[in-house]
Amino acid sequence: MYMMSSKVLRYALAIETSFPSQFLSGAKPRHFSTKPVLPVLTLYTKEEVCSLCDEAKAVLEGYKHRFHLEEVDITAKGNETWFDKYRYEIPVFHLNGSFLMKHRVNEGFTGQRTEKI
Repeated sequence: MYMMSSKVLRYALAIETSFPSQFLSGAKPRHFSTKPVLPVLTLYTKEEVCSLCDEAKAVLEGYKHRFHLEEVDITAKGNETWFDKYRYEIPVFHLNGSFLMKHRVNEGFTGQRTEKI
């Protein structure tokens, strides 16, 4: 039987407690981004002609560096809940999952809300 000296044992314990087991097992370390995460602005729209939606997207073009725009077609299969809720209200906007505005873009309000996030 091999006996470890106390010096070797202390060194082994120091390594084990200094490095998480995923590093010792060969797993890759996680890298965290320092890039700011943009808020998500969700536009509820429909594929058919929607002049208010087109107008809203044109107004938001100048702010696109402040958010990530996701469009949800309320007429698409699987979006029946959104269709029932917003069929007469589009365009409707949610910011990070919370209602923001509908019908027309309020530029001042949108700018303020996206700056705060």
